[in-house]
Amino acid sequence: MQFSDRILQIKPSPTLAITAVANAMKAKGIDVIGFGSGEPDFDTPRSIKDAAIRAIESGKTKYTPVGGVPELKQAIAEKFRRDNNLEYSPGEITVNCGGKHSFYNLMQILLNEGDEVIVPAPYWVSYPSMISLAEGTPVILYTKEENGFKITPEELKKHITPKTRAIVINSPSNPTGATYSKQELTVIADILLEKNILVISDDIYESILYDGAEFTNIACLSEEHRKNTIVLNGVSKTYSMTGWRIGYMAGNADIIKKIEIIQSQSTSNPTSISQWASIEAITGDQSVIQEMVDAFTRRRQLIVDGLNSIPGISCMNPEGAFYAFPNVSGVYSLPGWKDVEAKYADKPNNSHRITTYLLEEAKVAVVPGAEFGSDDNVRMSFATSDENISKGLERIKEAVQKLL
Repeated sequence: MQFSDRILQIKPSPTLAITAVANAMKAKGIDVIGFGSGEPDFDTPRSIKDAAIRAIESGKTKYTPVGGVPELKQAIAEKFRRDNNLEYSPGEITVNCGGKHSFYNLMQILLNEGDEVIVPAPYWVSYPSMISLAEGTPVILYTKEENGFKITPEELKKHITPKTRAIVINSPSNPTGATYSKQELTVIADILLEKNILVISDDIYESILYDGAEFTNIACLSEEHRKNTIVLNGVSKTYSMTGWRIGYMAGNADIIKKIEIIQSQSTSNPTSISQWASIEAITGDQSVIQEMVDAFTRRRQLIVDGLNSIPGISCMNPEGAFYAFPNVSGVYSLPGWKDVEAKYADKPNNSHRITTYLLEEAKVAVVPGAEFGSDDNVRMSFATSDENISKGLERIKEAVQKLL
């Protein structure tokens, strides 16, 4: 069978692949602790599920406008006003089939062959692939752990070329949890505005912040910056609605129109029932968010403290989201690591080797950092129970101690 060049250059999502492997092992009766999944382990709140049931029972099960029902667009506009002090008209908002779909659509309508998009690393695994699928060029800007995995103005300027169309800012970040302050964003935003580079602000973890941090994005800085920014968000992380597949974006009305054209020729509208449930999520009781954040705060401390107690591993405190991104490069220097390298010589790099070692030796599933642009790290979701975190950390410690 002959396939297109574009599909042959794209790999499956590693986070979904790791989760699938862990689930397959569990199905065989193997006790695996999974730290791979990027979704809250809480159930969708009852009020949201009830809204979906009402939508089904009242017959709201047909096609809707491609970019979402007017009621949902209005709810999203009110959310931006309420939470971000941002004003968007319904014509500046569109609804997509999940946050991933939003970014995919955006790349398809923005990029021509060779256009560049700056992607700070560590990055969410799908950004580079979706840029490449649109025949664009992902330009990876490698950040440093000592800078909190955040870009600096000097680094940014070095990566801008005449072909630069856009930059992705994901704050709080998947996988690092790094979160930009207003002051940090202001310096970066002014450079981008001067160079006429579009800002793609992926705010999907907006509500999951720690230690009193306040969310802001570049669109919030000024009206000029708002016009130069496309904001991506969704209900999946904030309301534990990952399977409902509702993402949305706001920005330039001409961009939004083009998004709805391409969506009309691919998926058509997002699921009608999920849209009505999302209205309840966005406009209803918001206390469910704090309940999740309180649990994540406790789990964050548990996993970070546990990782920092393991030889060869260090972990900075994530400022947002629900991922730890420990540096495991010290393990690569332990006496027994040579045996691991030899056993898993077929793996492309060290973070894939340690991931495989932990899965086989400790029955713990983590995601190799190389997939996020940093081979010195692995990603671990702490959107799982305290018991699983404690048990998983103990298994990792035992596996690492075998390499001493």
